Amino acid sequence: MSTSNAGLAKKLGYTNVRAFLAGEPAWSEEGYPVYASNTFVDKGNIVLIDLRKGEAPVNGRIPRSVQIHYEQLEERMDDIPRNAPVTLYSDNMTEVTDAYEDLKAEGFKTVSLVNGNYQGWVASGGKVETGPIFSNEIKWVRILGKGEVSVEEFRKAVKGDLPDTFVIDARTPEEIKELGIFTNTVNIPLDEIPKRMNEIPKDKRVFIHCSTGARADLAYRELIENDYDVKFLLLNISDPECDCPIIMP
Repeated sequence: MSTSNAGLAKKLGYTNVRAFLAGEPAWSEEGYPVYASNTFVDKGNIVLIDLRKGEAPVNGRIPRSVQIHYEQLEERMDDIPRNAPVTLYSDNMTEVTDAYEDLKAEGFKTVSLVNGNYQGWVASGGKVETGPIFSNEIKWVRILGKGEVSVEEFRKAVKGDLPDTFVIDARTPEEIKELGIFTNTVNIPLDEIPKRMNEIPKDKRVFIHCSTGARADLAYRELIENDYDVKFLLLNISDPECDCPIIMP
């Protein structure tokens, strides 16, 4: 998020905003993990993996978690949906950190850890379940949040199959110069949207995307306040699921 985008976030009501310009990729590249909030672990649409082995998960585990002990992770990698947010925990920090790095190296975009591992979860008052584990099958279905557009519908729009839709690319011109732009799409960077609303038709549906969805979400909030019929794409556009035609400038 740029400093100008942080300013827009403040305008939208966020009161404690700071911009780390290098972003999560640079953070992860330096070897620092990302931690999930307890609410995200408890209610988020995630794949929650318990890396502990043996009977430990039977004696106590975080609800919804799937037991894949670290030694099995490599052979179970293809069972984990690539576009799912994955959250890991164990009772061994070295083990969970190695698993985190393994998943990131294999191309998983959204990986996080339970803060303090299983012990930290219990100490924080998190819910726990006990008893036999009858299945370790991973069942995950993408659930659209408020204001989100499905990948299928977005793909139709950029291919020109939804003529009543206006698609905005909220990335910077520099990003587009490097990576290209989807067909049937207009580039309006996030920080320019408030002053370029006259270019956005109100008689059409508006879809917005950026590189991952974070800026598109902010743009969505801005346009909602101005009475647009708008949705945003929450997806890393490099994900093969996107599969949209690209034009290089």
